[in-house]
Amino acid sequence: MMYTDFIAAIDLGTSQITGMVGKKNVDGALSILACETESSAGCIRRGCIHNVKEAANRVKRLIEKLERRLPGSRIEKVYVGVGGQSVRSIEHAVSHTPEAGDVVTDEMIDRLYEACKACKPDMLDVLDIVSPAYYLDGKLEAHPVGVPCKKIEARYKLIVGRPSLRQYMIKSIQEHAGIKIAGIVVSPLALADVVLSESEKEQGCALIGFGAGVTSLAVYREGVLVGLYVIPLGGNLITKDLKKLNVTEEEAERIKQTYGSAAADKEKENEINLIIEARSREILENVCFRLEETGIVNTLGAGIVITGGASALNNLKNMIGERLGKPVRYAAIRKGIVEKTDTAADSACLVATGLLYQGTQNCAAYIPPPPKPEPVPDVKPTPPPAPTPPPMQAPPKKGFFHKVKTKVEVGMGELFKDDEDQ
Repeated sequence: MMYTDFIAAIDLGTSQITGMVGKKNVDGALSILACETESSAGCIRRGCIHNVKEAANRVKRLIEKLERRLPGSRIEKVYVGVGGQSVRSIEHAVSHTPEAGDVVTDEMIDRLYEACKACKPDMLDVLDIVSPAYYLDGKLEAHPVGVPCKKIEARYKLIVGRPSLRQYMIKSIQEHAGIKIAGIVVSPLALADVVLSESEKEQGCALIGFGAGVTSLAVYREGVLVGLYVIPLGGNLITKDLKKLNVTEEEAERIKQTYGSAAADKEKENEINLIIEARSREILENVCFRLEETGIVNTLGAGIVITGGASALNNLKNMIGERLGKPVRYAAIRKGIVEKTDTAADSACLVATGLLYQGTQNCAAYIPPPPKPEPVPDVKPTPPPAPTPPPMQAPPKKGFFHKVKTKVEVGMGELFKDDEDQ
């Protein structure tokens, strides 16, 4: 079946690049049409493009895999997720003083947002602007429009990162791979939108993404983002630690996934689990430091939600629960986001699903239909013309000897006639 209208997204992970194609139904739910992966080893480090050309080659191969799942269709552009090292949130406030007696209007809110967009932090690129909190005369107001005040202040969360994050994406995907970028989406926030309910965000919740290269933390309370952090520590460090046991990287990864435990069994302690526990606790302590920095750990009524490839480590969930004293659950796509499919349930595809859910543009390339054959006129065939009769041949001309013969015959005739008359 040929598709002419769909959304495409790419998640640039440290261990693999995930591509997904889907459509939004009338009810807003996603139908997943294709999902493929490609190794990113050597070209992406800590969630950032390291080798521009090699990353472009991997992206092109991934696009080809997806297009084979979409016969007759081509992908022209993609949404790309960003969530690597250096991504974080910072606060930025913008204020306005209405005329005496005026109430807050939608136009005032729009002007505050436009003023915030003009903010250019030094040495940082603004990737997104989210979660405005409005203070009217110094007091928090959830619904400011229509309320009179002497001063309104909007406090935004700017999601920022190194300028090279965006630059390398454009250079690799657009310039070298030849695929247009429909939009750059902050991956941890896109993930939060598809795995956290509005109720969880309202009660207070922390979403921890344990990746191969980095660990992300998004904290919500009263329905808005409190803070976003990306910690440059991930599951790959555990694999590298295990390589010191004189095994290959592939074998170290297999040992980690098969026998590893974040909390070593005191009765069955061994070198493998002691190594894994030490590194796991280091990563967790860095997460807890950022979380406790927000000052709202005790008010996280919805607890902790964990996801990512490294979150599958045995006993990690219990370790987090004991350390923070909060309930912990694994992330899953919310009901109504995606039509029932095995792909959506795959934890490796959660971020890609979140990116796809943010998309609004048609990412399919226009392929003109083949030209229609010209219609044959419905007329009766003209009968062939009647054969032309051969031309009449003139009698042969009488030559000299014919004339002499004729005269002799006439003369002889006259001679015998005279004899008869006598």
